[in-house]
Amino acid sequence: MKKNPIAVAVVEDVKGTRENLVELLKRAAGLNCAGAFASGEAAVRDLPTLAPDVVLMDVNLPGMSGVQCTAQLKARLPKTQFLMLTAYENSELIFESLRAGASGYLMKNTEPNEILAAIEQVHAGGSPMSMQIARKVVSHFQEIKKPSLEFEQLTPRELEILSLLAKGFLYKEIADQLKISLHTVRGHVHLVYEKLHVQSRSEAIIKFLGQK
Repeated sequence: MKKNPIAVAVVEDVKGTRENLVELLKRAAGLNCAGAFASGEAAVRDLPTLAPDVVLMDVNLPGMSGVQCTAQLKARLPKTQFLMLTAYENSELIFESLRAGASGYLMKNTEPNEILAAIEQVHAGGSPMSMQIARKVVSHFQEIKKPSLEFEQLTPRELEILSLLAKGFLYKEIADQLKISLHTVRGHVHLVYEKLHVQSRSEAIIKFLGQK
């Protein structure tokens, strides 16, 4: 049975960059460009009717920022995954984006094939990040060096599952590797979220990386 293409929308104010991303999506097998927007205001107004699977969101939009736009759209499209694109390694913007509901964060100079792979990964439940961004996140937590009692509450199994999530494994892959049911994996992840006081996979992974 043939899978439906992943519907992707683009929010980017720079015309050349926006057109390049649209062209990249059009050429990619298994992806479909659902629409492109030059501002956050236009995206908030018109994007929800498209209900795309993934949104490529420029962080540094004029007027309404990419973070604000993501927060508003995520509230209306909870199943849509947001992949942030930025030219700057700004730690505060990274965390603001994740809090707003983004599931991934890439530098704009990321190779086209890596952007396409990240779209597929975020659609499948992953949290792709450019190497520079991931290093920035880890460095942030290493600088804090704040011991967390939260992780002491996790069982060995929960820590094992969290470790696999941080390595990019999907729920089904974790279930297969640990020889447990998908339902059991979801139950463990739910408890991990509760114990770590997070609401998303990306937040849990960031906390986990900060402890290593």
